[in-house]
Amino acid sequence: MSGDGSQYVSQQILGAGLVIAIDGPSGAGKSTIARLSAAELGTRFLDTGAMYRALTWYALQQGTDLNDPAALAMLAASISLQVEDVPHAPRVLINGRDVTALLRSEQVTSMVSRVSAVPGVREQMIARQRQLIKAAQESGRGIVAEGRDITTVVAPDADVKILLTASEQVRQQRRQGQLGVGTDAVSARDLADSQVNNFTTPAPGVELLDSSDLSEEETLEAVVAIVGRVFKARHA
Repeated sequence: MSGDGSQYVSQQILGAGLVIAIDGPSGAGKSTIARLSAAELGTRFLDTGAMYRALTWYALQQGTDLNDPAALAMLAASISLQVEDVPHAPRVLINGRDVTALLRSEQVTSMVSRVSAVPGVREQMIARQRQLIKAAQESGRGIVAEGRDITTVVAPDADVKILLTASEQVRQQRRQGQLGVGTDAVSARDLADSQVNNFTTPAPGVELLDSSDLSEEETLEAVVAIVGRVFKARHA
């Protein structure tokens, strides 16, 4: 993108420590759009789903029983997890090891909803996520954080809150392109994740952005435009 619009908005929000929250269902493209938005706006970037994926990968490596909530919560509390929130090269490290490339495997994808649904796990991960968001906010750099419950649970007081969605058919196509998984994967993730979060209806103060008929570039432009409009309205 890097057009006049994004440059103008990035200059306007410079030093404001803006928190931009983007939620959405599987396959909506929120990870890519959030990362690109952070790069365009000059903020930090937080993929909260990658944190749950990292814990899931680690649990599988450790042989932790994924049907044992107490064991998973204990693992979430003790894991040495480092998130590098640089949008151009975000990384997740466990015990100093870069595991970023391992987090999109079919095994992790099929198990992550089970792990992330555990209340004790969510409590630990949300606390870590809030620390990262607070640090970016206080630094003046700001952050774009994406996930399933950022606008409602993790950062309900975010400056900009967006629910990014798309039709199930479009999301299935996108997910297949990303992971090469079957067309039932999106429906399965929706069903599993809906037990914890309502990511289909925007909460009060959350802007709905349907990207079904938008390209990646157009979706990015729409997000930047929303950020600019909300920031301008608040500082008018």
